Amino acid sequence: MGLESGDDAGVYRLSDDLALVQTVDFFTPIVDDPYAFGQIAAANALSDVYAMGGRPLTVLNLVGFSVARYGAETLAAILAGGADKVREAGAVIVGGHTIDDAEPKYGLAVTGLVDPGHIWTNRGARPGDVLILTKPIGTGVLSTALKRGLLGPEATRRMIEVMSTLNRAAAEAGREVGVHAATDVTGFGLLGHASHIARESGVALAIEAAAVPVLEGAREMAERDVFPGGSRANRRHYGPRVTFRRPLPEHEQMLLFDAVTSGGLLLVVAPDRAARLLDELASRGVTEARAIGRVLEGPAGHLFVE
Repeated sequence: MGLESGDDAGVYRLSDDLALVQTVDFFTPIVDDPYAFGQIAAANALSDVYAMGGRPLTVLNLVGFSVARYGAETLAAILAGGADKVREAGAVIVGGHTIDDAEPKYGLAVTGLVDPGHIWTNRGARPGDVLILTKPIGTGVLSTALKRGLLGPEATRRMIEVMSTLNRAAAEAGREVGVHAATDVTGFGLLGHASHIARESGVALAIEAAAVPVLEGAREMAERDVFPGGSRANRRHYGPRVTFRRPLPEHEQMLLFDAVTSGGLLLVVAPDRAARLLDELASRGVTEARAIGRVLEGPAGHLFVE
């Protein structure tokens, strides 16, 4: 797997039963707490390996930071947050690279392992399959509200909790039950990432708007139009691929395009395995997973929101 399919990570076959999964991701602070920022950035980078059905193995830190401006203690807290998530994932940090940068940045280059016969891609969705989302959306609008001083402490705590949760348990449940396709929901938003599956699989998807889990407070901020620029860009770019089959308020439509950080997995599973997958997810602590739609025969690459 390389650049041709727009998948979540690259895959390089080493042998008939072993392949490397490689990805990289980093960004500027999304929350004020440096330790939480490190956790979120690490969970977000590790997620691409989980989205391919792989297991993270080794990690390299990527850091842009000014010690003179922010202090060594702040950098140490960022790295500690990332290191704790890497350990939780069962991977190891083997090095990294740091540059002096006035605008802080942190993330990971991750190498994982996967069985070439069991790689998850965005190409395998089949008509009749069920779409299951494992985390609520809304982190883009909430993180923007935080930057503007509009978000209370409880909503902030909950947002951080969701973004710093690894997709490890969700991936393990998917491997146990078996899925046809997968991706993780991040910067392109739910509809953007779903459209990649539809395009590459040559199918259409139907999304049930009322079934999509949304973080508490996100709808309120969406009504106030507190969206980041990435969400608006998603609406412009992916909007032509989406048909809303019933009237939805503009803010509800925008939430489905909202740029997510460290979101959940979107798993595509055969209809006769969907209930089992939801049970398996719940048993592993992924209690907010929901069935949010289904796969249709066509038109290829299009989304219908119901």
